[in-house]
Amino acid sequence: MSTESRIEAGNTSVTGSDNGNRSTLWKLWTNSWFQIILISFICFCCPGMYNALSGLGGSGQVDQTVAANANVALLSATAGTALFVVGPIFDRVGPRVCLLLGGWTYALYSGSLLCFNSTSNGAFVIAAGAILGVGASFLWVAQGAIMTTYVPESQKGRAIAVFWIIFNLGGGVGSLASFGLNYGSTTGTVNDGTYIALLVIMAFGWLLGSLICPPSYVRVAELQVTPESEKNWRQIARHSVKTLCHWQVLCMLPLFFSANVFYSYQQNAVNGMNFNIRTRSLNGALYWMAQMLGGLVMGSILDIPGLTRPMRARVAWVFLLVTGMAIWGGGYVFQKWSDARLLRGFKQDIDYTQGSISVGPMFLYIFYGAYDALWQSYCYWLIGAQSNSPAAAAVLVGAYKTFQSTGGAMSWRVNAVETPAMTQLAMNWGLCIGSLIIAIPTVLAITLTSEPAPSATDEKGYLESEGPQTEVVKS
Repeated sequence: MSTESRIEAGNTSVTGSDNGNRSTLWKLWTNSWFQIILISFICFCCPGMYNALSGLGGSGQVDQTVAANANVALLSATAGTALFVVGPIFDRVGPRVCLLLGGWTYALYSGSLLCFNSTSNGAFVIAAGAILGVGASFLWVAQGAIMTTYVPESQKGRAIAVFWIIFNLGGGVGSLASFGLNYGSTTGTVNDGTYIALLVIMAFGWLLGSLICPPSYVRVAELQVTPESEKNWRQIARHSVKTLCHWQVLCMLPLFFSANVFYSYQQNAVNGMNFNIRTRSLNGALYWMAQMLGGLVMGSILDIPGLTRPMRARVAWVFLLVTGMAIWGGGYVFQKWSDARLLRGFKQDIDYTQGSISVGPMFLYIFYGAYDALWQSYCYWLIGAQSNSPAAAAVLVGAYKTFQSTGGAMSWRVNAVETPAMTQLAMNWGLCIGSLIIAIPTVLAITLTSEPAPSATDEKGYLESEGPQTEVVKS
């Protein structure tokens, strides 16, 4: 063989190897489960670390008023942008751009708390909270659309469970780090190192958003991508209104509204007012780790192989009702005990080493965390049961975040004006059970598949056909 021939053969071999490597990386990148895990780790770094902060009670500050008002600003901004601003933008630019637009705002918020430790500049914290509210809209709409449509219908419960485990591992790890950094603290506020560490992790999560795959590249047969010809503002607005005004969605709105109403009470009135700083950090870790278990349990219920999808929806609803009554009932007993202690002057004093008085309240806080995961996992599954279109899912997730944030802003404001803790508990309990009852028609209307009927021509796939969808179980 001549020298030229050998060189030519070698080049062909290298080129073939490069093509094979590129093909393997492409298949990995466009794999639906790789994308689910990737978005889970992005949320581990950004909202997961934010949860670690907020779970400390007052975001780790002695004065909880600034953090409560920052949360009002955050949730109000999210409520004002998630549905009618970010939802339509998602359909135009896709999930990657949305994540890059929103992710950096988490690091900004952590930086504002770092600044507050030195300057007591509450206005900056509140402004950063409002900016984070807009950024969170972009992140959560993209996350919800990915989680509810990038996998087949038979795997949506598992996708939600995997996401919830990894995402809340972020809150758990962040809270454990805070527990270690503040173990010997006697100041009642977390140190600068806590905020710096969380800021760095949040910034890394923002950069991971550049690896998210567009919907058109994902290899899932049931996924329904919006045609380019329909990506104009008029079509998007029409589709958004039609999606939102469907009666099944309207019955879900109270569920969405109630999804965050209990955070202010649990984090400030329960954790923030009763435990010292290191135990609040430990409770935060246990709270978010309990969410991992809650997400796994609800995801398992929603993917039980031997039950049809309508039956799984009903079993999960009953489970949510029964556990809710039990946990909030336990919360009522605790709150009576806590109110009596506060009247005697005991505040932020319980340490995890005081087993006689700490074990019961700490376990209640763990159950509160698990119930949050049960609730939100069920909401996301109901959203995923409406459509396999990322465009429709973005609208529904936008509605979810809008009403969730509206309820959250209301509850944080109720907390900021120092409403009695027992009143806050009664409000949360009533809203949760009442919204479950209102959602019954939607739960009973869940069909075997979200695939459009054969006569439907709309490629977006959201309930365009009259009557029930085709009753073919998809794997």
